[in-house]
Amino acid sequence: MSDKFDNRAVKAAEAQFLRPCEFMLSVAHLEQLPDAYLDEIAFAGRSNVGKSSLINALFNQRKLAKTSSTPGRTQQLNFFNFDNKLYLVDLPGYGYAKAPEKMVRQWQTVLKTYLRGRPNLRRVFLLIDSRHGIKDEDLEIMKMLDVSAVSYQIVLTKTDKISAEELKKTIEQTAQKISKHAAALPGIITTSSEKKIGLDILKAEICSLFQ
Repeated sequence: MSDKFDNRAVKAAEAQFLRPCEFMLSVAHLEQLPDAYLDEIAFAGRSNVGKSSLINALFNQRKLAKTSSTPGRTQQLNFFNFDNKLYLVDLPGYGYAKAPEKMVRQWQTVLKTYLRGRPNLRRVFLLIDSRHGIKDEDLEIMKMLDVSAVSYQIVLTKTDKISAEELKKTIEQTAQKISKHAAALPGIITTSSEKKIGLDILKAEICSLFQ
Protein backbone atom coordinates (compact mmCIF):
# COMPACT_ATOMS: atom_id res chain seq x y z
CA MET A 1 0.00 0.00 0.00
CA SER A 2 1.29 3.47 -0.90
CA ASP A 3 1.74 6.03 1.88
CA LYS A 4 -0.03 8.53 -0.37
CA PHE A 5 -3.30 6.62 -0.68
CA ASP A 6 -5.32 5.02 2.07
CA ASN A 7 -7.33 1.85 1.60
CA ARG A 8 -10.54 3.75 0.83
CA ALA A 9 -8.90 5.73 -1.99
CA VAL A 10 -7.48 2.56 -3.51
CA LYS A 11 -10.86 0.79 -3.36
CA ALA A 12 -12.59 3.80 -4.92
CA ALA A 13 -10.06 3.78 -7.74
CA GLU A 14 -10.58 0.06 -8.31
CA ALA A 15 -14.32 0.70 -8.64
CA GLN A 16 -13.74 3.58 -11.05
CA PHE A 17 -11.65 1.35 -13.30
CA LEU A 18 -14.64 -0.92 -13.75
CA ARG A 19 -16.26 1.96 -15.63
CA PRO A 20 -16.04 2.08 -19.45
CA CYS A 21 -12.86 3.00 -21.25
CA GLU A 22 -13.27 3.02 -25.01
CA PHE A 23 -10.96 3.61 -27.95
CA MET A 24 -11.70 6.94 -29.65
CA LEU A 25 -9.27 7.54 -32.49
CA SER A 26 -5.67 7.35 -33.67
CA VAL A 27 -3.91 10.61 -34.44
CA ALA A 28 -1.15 10.78 -37.04
CA HIS A 29 -1.27 14.55 -37.58
CA LEU A 30 -1.77 17.29 -35.02
CA GLU A 31 -4.85 18.69 -36.76
CA GLN A 32 -6.59 15.41 -35.93
CA LEU A 33 -6.36 15.97 -32.16
CA PRO A 34 -9.76 15.92 -30.42
CA ASP A 35 -11.07 19.05 -28.72
CA ALA A 36 -9.50 19.53 -25.32
CA TYR A 37 -12.71 19.54 -23.28
CA LEU A 38 -11.59 16.72 -20.96
CA ASP A 39 -8.41 16.55 -18.93
CA GLU A 40 -5.83 14.19 -20.35
CA ILE A 41 -3.11 11.82 -19.21
CA ALA A 42 -0.55 10.20 -21.45
CA PHE A 43 1.59 7.08 -21.29
CA ALA A 44 5.03 7.53 -22.82
CA GLY A 45 8.07 5.28 -23.02
CA ARG A 46 10.65 3.62 -25.19
CA SER A 47 9.51 1.09 -27.75
CA ASN A 48 8.62 -2.27 -26.20
CA VAL A 49 8.46 -0.89 -22.65
CA GLY A 50 4.96 -2.31 -22.24
CA LYS A 51 2.63 0.69 -22.56
CA SER A 52 -0.20 -1.13 -24.30
CA SER A 53 0.07 -4.13 -22.00
CA LEU A 54 -0.14 -1.86 -18.96
CA ILE A 55 -3.23 -0.06 -20.28
CA ASN A 56 -4.91 -3.40 -20.96
CA ALA A 57 -4.03 -4.64 -17.48
CA LEU A 58 -5.38 -1.49 -15.81
CA PHE A 59 -8.80 -2.03 -17.36
CA ASN A 60 -8.63 -5.83 -17.34
CA GLN A 61 -9.16 -5.91 -21.10
CA ARG A 62 -6.95 -7.95 -23.38
CA LYS A 63 -7.51 -5.94 -26.54
CA LEU A 64 -8.26 -2.36 -25.46
CA ALA A 65 -4.81 -1.20 -26.54
CA LYS A 66 -3.13 -3.09 -29.36
CA THR A 67 0.02 -4.93 -28.40
CA SER A 68 2.71 -6.25 -30.69
CA SER A 69 5.82 -8.38 -30.41
CA THR A 70 7.46 -6.00 -32.91
CA PRO A 71 8.96 -2.91 -31.22
CA GLY A 72 7.84 0.39 -32.69
CA ARG A 73 4.48 -0.76 -34.08
CA THR A 74 2.53 1.97 -32.26
CA GLN A 75 3.08 4.83 -34.69
CA GLN A 76 0.23 7.15 -33.72
CA LEU A 77 -1.27 8.80 -30.65
CA ASN A 78 -4.08 6.48 -29.60
CA PHE A 79 -6.86 8.21 -27.64
CA PHE A 80 -9.22 6.48 -25.21
CA ASN A 81 -12.23 7.98 -23.43
CA PHE A 82 -12.27 6.92 -19.78
CA ASP A 83 -15.85 7.20 -18.54
CA ASN A 84 -16.19 10.73 -20.00
CA LYS A 85 -13.91 11.91 -17.18
CA LEU A 86 -10.48 11.72 -18.77
CA TYR A 87 -8.73 11.16 -22.04
CA LEU A 88 -6.05 8.49 -21.85
CA VAL A 89 -3.40 8.62 -24.58
CA ASP A 90 -1.10 5.79 -25.62
CA LEU A 91 1.86 7.58 -27.21
CA PRO A 92 4.12 6.12 -29.90
CA GLY A 93 7.23 4.47 -28.51
CA TYR A 94 10.50 6.27 -28.95
CA GLY A 95 13.98 4.86 -29.33
CA TYR A 96 13.92 1.75 -31.50
CA ALA A 97 11.33 1.47 -34.24
CA LYS A 98 11.13 -1.05 -37.07
CA ALA A 99 9.79 1.34 -39.67
CA PRO A 100 11.07 3.55 -42.51
CA GLU A 101 13.18 6.44 -41.23
CA LYS A 102 10.88 9.08 -42.76
CA MET A 103 7.88 7.59 -40.93
CA VAL A 104 9.81 7.44 -37.66
CA ARG A 105 10.73 11.13 -37.96
CA GLN A 106 7.12 12.03 -38.72
CA TRP A 107 5.58 10.39 -35.67
CA GLN A 108 8.40 11.51 -33.38
CA THR A 109 7.69 15.09 -34.48
CA VAL A 110 3.99 14.63 -33.71
CA LEU A 111 4.87 13.14 -30.31
CA LYS A 112 7.18 15.98 -29.31
CA THR A 113 4.83 18.71 -30.53
CA TYR A 114 1.94 17.12 -28.65
CA LEU A 115 3.91 16.94 -25.40
CA ARG A 116 4.98 20.57 -25.70
CA GLY A 117 1.63 22.10 -26.48
CA ARG A 118 -1.42 20.13 -25.27
CA PRO A 119 -3.18 22.53 -22.84
CA ASN A 120 -5.32 19.91 -21.05
CA LEU A 121 -2.47 17.42 -20.46
CA ARG A 122 -2.43 16.90 -16.70
CA ARG A 123 0.34 14.35 -16.42
CA VAL A 124 2.59 12.07 -18.39
CA PHE A 125 3.29 8.65 -16.96
CA LEU A 126 6.78 7.88 -18.23
CA LEU A 127 7.29 4.13 -18.41
CA ILE A 128 10.77 2.77 -17.78
CA ASP A 129 11.73 -0.88 -18.16
CA SER A 130 12.93 -1.87 -14.68
CA ARG A 131 15.53 -4.20 -16.21
CA HIS A 132 17.31 -1.33 -17.96
CA GLY A 133 16.55 1.86 -16.03
CA ILE A 134 16.56 5.35 -17.53
CA LYS A 135 18.27 5.52 -20.92
CA ASP A 136 19.48 8.48 -23.01
CA GLU A 137 16.24 8.52 -25.02
CA ASP A 138 14.27 8.79 -21.76
CA LEU A 139 16.43 11.69 -20.60
CA GLU A 140 15.73 13.53 -23.84
CA ILE A 141 11.97 13.29 -23.26
CA MET A 142 12.40 14.23 -19.60
CA LYS A 143 14.33 17.39 -20.52
CA MET A 144 11.63 18.34 -23.01
CA LEU A 145 8.92 17.86 -20.39
CA ASP A 146 10.93 19.96 -17.92
CA VAL A 147 11.13 22.82 -20.41
CA SER A 148 7.43 22.49 -21.25
CA ALA A 149 6.51 22.36 -17.52
CA VAL A 150 4.51 19.16 -18.04
CA SER A 151 4.40 17.10 -14.84
CA TYR A 152 5.48 13.51 -15.26
CA GLN A 153 5.79 10.47 -13.06
CA ILE A 154 8.02 7.44 -13.52
CA VAL A 155 6.36 4.03 -13.77
CA LEU A 156 8.76 1.09 -13.68
CA THR A 157 7.45 -1.82 -15.76
CA LYS A 158 8.18 -5.56 -15.87
CA THR A 159 9.29 -5.67 -12.25
CA ASP A 160 8.49 -9.38 -12.10
CA LYS A 161 11.42 -9.98 -14.45
CA ILE A 162 14.09 -8.93 -11.92
CA SER A 163 14.98 -9.77 -8.33
CA ALA A 164 13.94 -7.67 -5.35
CA GLU A 165 17.55 -6.57 -4.90
CA GLU A 166 17.85 -5.48 -8.53
CA LEU A 167 14.56 -3.62 -8.30
CA LYS A 168 15.69 -1.77 -5.19
CA LYS A 169 18.83 -0.69 -7.00
CA THR A 170 16.84 0.48 -10.03
CA ILE A 171 14.49 2.49 -7.81
CA GLU A 172 17.42 4.17 -6.05
CA GLN A 173 19.17 5.02 -9.34
CA THR A 174 15.93 6.30 -10.86
CA ALA A 175 15.14 8.47 -7.84
CA GLN A 176 18.60 9.98 -8.01
CA LYS A 177 18.23 10.84 -11.69
CA ILE A 178 14.74 12.36 -11.48
CA SER A 179 15.76 14.55 -8.53
CA LYS A 180 17.59 16.72 -11.08
CA HIS A 181 14.48 17.28 -13.20
CA ALA A 182 12.08 20.09 -12.31
CA ALA A 183 8.87 18.58 -13.73
CA ALA A 184 9.44 15.05 -12.43
CA LEU A 185 7.26 14.00 -9.51
CA PRO A 186 9.13 12.20 -6.72
CA GLY A 187 6.92 9.10 -6.37
CA ILE A 188 8.03 6.10 -8.43
CA ILE A 189 5.37 3.49 -9.19
CA THR A 190 6.53 -0.12 -9.64
CA THR A 191 4.36 -2.35 -11.81
CA SER A 192 4.03 -5.66 -13.58
CA SER A 193 1.23 -6.03 -16.11
CA GLU A 194 1.65 -9.79 -16.14
CA LYS A 195 1.55 -10.26 -12.36
CA LYS A 196 -0.84 -7.33 -11.66
CA ILE A 197 1.72 -5.70 -9.38
CA GLY A 198 1.28 -2.02 -8.49
CA LEU A 199 -1.79 -1.52 -10.65
CA ASP A 200 -3.91 -0.46 -7.66
CA ILE A 201 -1.54 2.39 -6.84
CA LEU A 202 -1.35 3.53 -10.45
CA LYS A 203 -5.17 3.50 -10.65
CA ALA A 204 -5.38 5.62 -7.49
CA GLU A 205 -2.83 8.05 -8.90
CA ILE A 206 -4.82 8.41 -12.11
CA CYS A 207 -8.09 8.90 -10.25
CA SER A 208 -6.52 11.61 -8.12
CA LEU A 209 -6.29 13.69 -11.30
CA PHE A 210 -10.05 13.73 -11.93
CA GLN A 211 -11.61 17.17 -11.66
